[in-house]
Amino acid sequence: MGTEALLRSGSFLAVLLVMLAAETIWPRRAPRKPKFATFANNIGISVLSAGLVRLLFPVLPATTAIVAADRGWGLLNQLQPPYWISFAVSLIVLDLAIYWQHVAFHRIRPLWRIHRMHHADLDIDTSTGVRFHPIEIAASMLLKCALVAMLGAPFAAVVAFEVILNACSLFNHANLRLPLRLDAVLRTLLVTPDMHRVHHSTDMREANRNYGFCVPWWDYLFATYKAQPDDGHDGMTIGLNILRNVRYSRLPGMLSVPFVTKG
Repeated sequence: MGTEALLRSGSFLAVLLVMLAAETIWPRRAPRKPKFATFANNIGISVLSAGLVRLLFPVLPATTAIVAADRGWGLLNQLQPPYWISFAVSLIVLDLAIYWQHVAFHRIRPLWRIHRMHHADLDIDTSTGVRFHPIEIAASMLLKCALVAMLGAPFAAVVAFEVILNACSLFNHANLRLPLRLDAVLRTLLVTPDMHRVHHSTDMREANRNYGFCVPWWDYLFATYKAQPDDGHDGMTIGLNILRNVRYSRLPGMLSVPFVTKG
């Protein structure tokens, strides 16, 4: 399990540093506030969330996969298809589950109140990709553990999915300017920064689009895809109209967002 934790943390740091450098060299939008302040608060909430999850949930998805394999839990452990099929099916099902989890956090009001913290960032950069309330992280962890147990996902597939999910979240939240032709090609396979930025618009008709984190196919399939913001990427406003006070960009205010009554 030490190797799994090292792989996850090492890949996270590597992608974070690459994205920080890339969005500094090729920024898509001019930031509204100092980048360091945004980064420090977003990374701070991420560290806090990760620590609380480790404290409250000693059994994580990867551990659940080991237990499920030992005890024969889950559909794939019962059917025992070729390993590559189990691996591929696990990645696809887990990513689809995260898509529907994201949709639920928008459409179910108590869940939206929690998820609002992620959308309250007035800028969007790679650190926004880890800006999630501890309650949301805990709920997502429970969902993934339950799904891994029911599916019987292989350990390696679960670790790969966690690494891919974190990397994609850092990439598609980056304030990164990609050539339009490259973006058009990439978004046939991956959620690109321009594609996901639409989801962070203050216009809720746009914020309720482009839910995917890794692949864009679910948005295409379930008709939640929007190619570009109506006001363009330079003209669109990021964040939430009801949570624009600077205190919601600082750690105590971020933690208080689910309990703010307005909106």
